[in-house]
Amino acid sequence: MSRVDVALGERSYAIDIAAGTLDRAGDLLRPFAKRGRFAIVTDASVAAAQLPRLVASLDAAGIGHDAIVLPAGEATKSWAHLETLTDRLLELEIERSDNIIALGGGVIGDLTGFAASILKRGCGFVQVPTTLLSQVDSSVGGKTAINSRAGKNLIGSFHQPAYVLIDPTTLDTLPAREVRAGYAEVVKYGLIDDAGFFGWCEANGAALLAGDAAAREYAIERSVAAKAAIVADDERETSGRRALLNLGHTFGHALEAETGFSDRLLHGEGVAAGMALAFAFSARQGLCPAEDAARVAAHLTAAGLPASLKAAGVDAPGAALVAHMMHDKKMAGGRLPFLLARGIGQTFLAKDVDLAEVAAFLDEVR
Repeated sequence: MSRVDVALGERSYAIDIAAGTLDRAGDLLRPFAKRGRFAIVTDASVAAAQLPRLVASLDAAGIGHDAIVLPAGEATKSWAHLETLTDRLLELEIERSDNIIALGGGVIGDLTGFAASILKRGCGFVQVPTTLLSQVDSSVGGKTAINSRAGKNLIGSFHQPAYVLIDPTTLDTLPAREVRAGYAEVVKYGLIDDAGFFGWCEANGAALLAGDAAAREYAIERSVAAKAAIVADDERETSGRRALLNLGHTFGHALEAETGFSDRLLHGEGVAAGMALAFAFSARQGLCPAEDAARVAAHLTAAGLPASLKAAGVDAPGAALVAHMMHDKKMAGGRLPFLLARGIGQTFLAKDVDLAEVAAFLDEVR
C-alpha cells in the first residue's frame, strides 16, 4: 500500500492507496470509529456499486454503521440536500468526536465535508473517494462546499479530513465518461509544474483510460503527492501557490454555469476545456508558445475530452461567460486572478488580466 502524508501540523492526515483497500476498510478505518460506529454518506449510484463492499468490511471488523443515500449528480450539492443530510446526521446523534464516512465522488465528498464542518460546530470525516476525479483531487486538501444559484462552490469552508482511503478498483464500475472527466485533473498536475508528468500522460493516458491498473495507481499516487505538497505549503490559498490547482477552473466553472451545472458538461470536462482555453489565451497574449497550447488541446482531444467551446457544447457570447466568471470566489478588489501559462509545466497566477480581452478571446474562438 502506498501512503502519502499531508503535513498540516495537528491537522495532518494520511492518504492510503492500494487496490482492494475497500474490502479491508473496516480494519483501516477502525481507529476513526471513536464509538464503534460510522454514519456513511453516499449516493444512489455508489450505494449500488460500492456500498456493499464497505458494509461487508465494517461488519467483519465489528463496526456498526448507518447509511444515508442521497441522489447522484451535481444538483445534490445544494442547500436542500445539505439540510436533509444534517438533519439525518443529528437524528443519528453524531457527536463532535465522531467521523462521518464520505463514500463517493466529489459531490458527496464536498457535501459531506461541509456538513461535518458545521455540524455541532465541527465534527470529523474520512474520505473514501470512488471516482478518479475525487481520488486525485477533491478528496485531498479540505475544500468543502455546496453550489448556489450564483455559482459553483461559493458556500463552503476549509475542513480537512481525518483520513483518506483510496481504492483504484472502484474505478472499474464507472462509466468511461466519468473516468475521462477525472483524467482531466490528472493532466492538470503535469500542466501546472511538472512537464515530465505531462509527458507521462501523453505516453500512458490511453492505457489508464482503458483500465490499466498499474497506470491508474501510479497516476493517483503522483497526483495526490503533488496536491499534498501544495496544500501543506498553502492550506488556505493565502500565498497564491494553492491557487495553481485552479488551472482551467475559472474558464471551466463559467462553462459549467452556462450549461446549468448539469450532466451536459461534467466538472472534469469543464476543467479540460478550461485548461485548453487557458493555454490558448496565454498563447494569444504572447505568453506561451502556440505549439504548447496545441499540444495540450491535442492530448485532451485524444483522451476524449473537450478542448474547445464547441466541443464543450457551449455557444454563448464571451460577455455572457465573463459574467459567470464575475461570481468566482477568487474575485478580489474587483479583479479576477487567472491561471495562465508560459508553457507546459509553467503555470502562473496573473492578477492583471483584462476581462474585456477575455471576452474578446472567447468570441474569437467561439
